[in-house]
Amino acid sequence: MQDDDAAGQGGGAAYSIRAVDRVCDLLDALQQQPETGMSLAALAEAASLPKSSTLRYLSALEARSYVERDLEDGGYRLGLAFRPQRFDYLAALRDAVLPPLVKLRDRFEETMNFAVLDGIEVVHVEVVESERRVRLAASRGERACLHSTATGKVMAGQIPEARLRAILEQTGMAVFTADTITSIDVFLNEVKLTAERGWGLDDCENQPDGRCVAVPVDGLAVPAALSLSAPASRFASEDAQRIAHLLKKQMTALADAARAVPR
Repeated sequence: MQDDDAAGQGGGAAYSIRAVDRVCDLLDALQQQPETGMSLAALAEAASLPKSSTLRYLSALEARSYVERDLEDGGYRLGLAFRPQRFDYLAALRDAVLPPLVKLRDRFEETMNFAVLDGIEVVHVEVVESERRVRLAASRGERACLHSTATGKVMAGQIPEARLRAILEQTGMAVFTADTITSIDVFLNEVKLTAERGWGLDDCENQPDGRCVAVPVDGLAVPAALSLSAPASRFASEDAQRIAHLLKKQMTALADAARAVPR
């Protein structure tokens, strides 16, 4: 069977229309299975496409949150862009975690972040900034990469390795600082280490003068993590393990509040 992408080369307008038709075929098929989702093979059959072309279309749709892949069975379903109830869920999560997040900020005197995995990106659902004059903070709703963030490393451990490798090959590994990990194999080893010890570290990899330590928040409808971020000048890398263990001890109220949110 001829690859659908190759078949369209040489005819700009016709190819564009064909590409739109294929995307619509895939979304229509997923619309018929909103809860259970569909496998790559089933979607390829529904759209009359080779699996290779289907995967490329799905990867592009996933990057825009129109499609998401189940981390357990590898199936595909409609993403956040077509599921407003997920936005409601994230809004409810934000409201639930804010009070305990403020208490954690006051306890540690540094910026606290609650983030979730949205497709192939980290999304900061809520951020409570440190009240210190010099501080490190993302903005609520800000998106970040998996490979350069502590929360990303924690949540990457919940993605099958083959899928994670495909994501990194698709998105690339942008360089943010001299310490950003840019090798897929090195990052995969970092993810394994993160999973084994139960916490992740951004060691000046996303911002030149910033460190962040993250721990997983399990039991939610989406992969999630809690993190503390601070300027490197007062957060030494050798303190990461101690802070991570303290976060785990102090995060019970936040985790309970997040788990109580109806899915």
